[in-house]
Amino acid sequence: MPRLVALDQHGELTTAHVRLVSKALGRSERTVWRWIAEVRATGHVDAAPRGRFTVTPEVRRLLVLWGGNASAVHRELRQRALADPRLPAVPSLATFHRALRQDLTPGDRAGLAHGEAARRGFDVFGQRPAEHRNAAWEGDHKCVPVQVWVEDDLAQPCVTWFIDCATKVIMGVAVTPHAPSRDAVLAALRMALDRAEPFGPAGGLPGLVRVDRGKEFLSPTVASALGAFAVPVVDLPAYNPHLKGTIEALNDAVEEMLFVSMPRYVHQQQLTGGRTADPDEPALTFEAFVELLLKWVQWWNNEHQPRALGKRTPLEAWRSDPTPLYDVSAEQLAHFGLEDDGRTRTITTQGVRWRNRHYIAPWMVGRGGLRVMMRHLPHHDTTIEVFDLHGAYLGSAVLAEAASKEQIREVRKVRTARARRLRADMKAAARLRRERFKAVTTATPPERLGALTEAEAEAELCESAAADLRRANPGYIPHQPVPDGWARPIPPDAAPSEPDTPEEDA
Repeated sequence: MPRLVALDQHGELTTAHVRLVSKALGRSERTVWRWIAEVRATGHVDAAPRGRFTVTPEVRRLLVLWGGNASAVHRELRQRALADPRLPAVPSLATFHRALRQDLTPGDRAGLAHGEAARRGFDVFGQRPAEHRNAAWEGDHKCVPVQVWVEDDLAQPCVTWFIDCATKVIMGVAVTPHAPSRDAVLAALRMALDRAEPFGPAGGLPGLVRVDRGKEFLSPTVASALGAFAVPVVDLPAYNPHLKGTIEALNDAVEEMLFVSMPRYVHQQQLTGGRTADPDEPALTFEAFVELLLKWVQWWNNEHQPRALGKRTPLEAWRSDPTPLYDVSAEQLAHFGLEDDGRTRTITTQGVRWRNRHYIAPWMVGRGGLRVMMRHLPHHDTTIEVFDLHGAYLGSAVLAEAASKEQIREVRKVRTARARRLRADMKAAARLRRERFKAVTTATPPERLGALTEAEAEAELCESAAADLRRANPGYIPHQPVPDGWARPIPPDAAPSEPDTPEEDA
């Protein structure tokens, strides 16, 4: 229209111009001439804006309140308008839906209905540029959704691992039958740094390690262990899995490729009522689970061909990368991740004392009185590493009086039995607190259920009194009813008037 108006103002507008524009826009010549006439009359080139219903902050809040149900929001707005004539009129439901589609993106509608996680499903995320091997690693914990036998209990183990972002090689793995701690991170890192089997020849020092604010990854022990090799730990913002997509993709892949086929998979299909098809399904032992997981890791590194690698396995991509590697010596790996309390100790005839325990080793013979420093792995108190005051490594030492496996097993059984007994007592107490009332359909006072008969109440009171007496006097034994065949003493007031016959006395 601005071009046609300019031609019209200069007296150069012809029917040919109008016919050309109408053909290009797919409109009739009469429509284009009408537009020109409106511009001549009003002087406005742009079309007058049409008023319509728009989504307000109040509508957004109501969408959150009603879980994204647009019809429910529309009903509430109409009820408000009927109750207060001063409020603006509410459009039809079709117009309301059209306004939601125009003013809210699909991500906004999903977020207002289901929260932030749903909104992120409509976001666009970029990809980091391709890098070389060992340029960056990503580490994470994976809580395994499979129940396995850990001694005499069912537990869900956790996997701690690191992956190379460029070649998709799993660098190191550590498995714990409980929630992981910094010792699991150090064990997986030690395996990742080592270029020997089982994950070799991959290994060496990375340029950086990305984690997502896990307290185990950010512990001072892990930071100092990697900081000694000038490897920074990048702390990513929490709840942003897209920032470490390589390890998150690995977590999803291991569940879809391995965990879903294991017995006692907690997310398996369920029958009516939430029951599984085989509730008595036998579980794997912890040792068997670790063996299957390590076999899968070997398959991933040596046989699996991720789409991003173009028909190459992760190890093939690793070998074809010419980037030089920075190896860690065996001596440095042996002392990787050890903690030190900063105190000095003296070797005595009983060995080295730590935490009121003594640790001994054959190399200590003849070195009594030597002042040393001690280091140890986190949460491992059966073995320590001993150094002299100059930092030279002297050797390992073991706990002098370590209990046998049978003794440890018996102690754990006693602890478990006591815990189960306490849990049973707490459940019984909870049942006593629970009071139920009769369901009513009219406004009547509540009626307590579980009425007692007079005989039941007397029996329970007697049992309670006897229990209190036994608690006060543990040696108390309550009287039992006298059998019918026993001779009973006759009370003085009920003595017979005539003496017994001799035959009866006999």
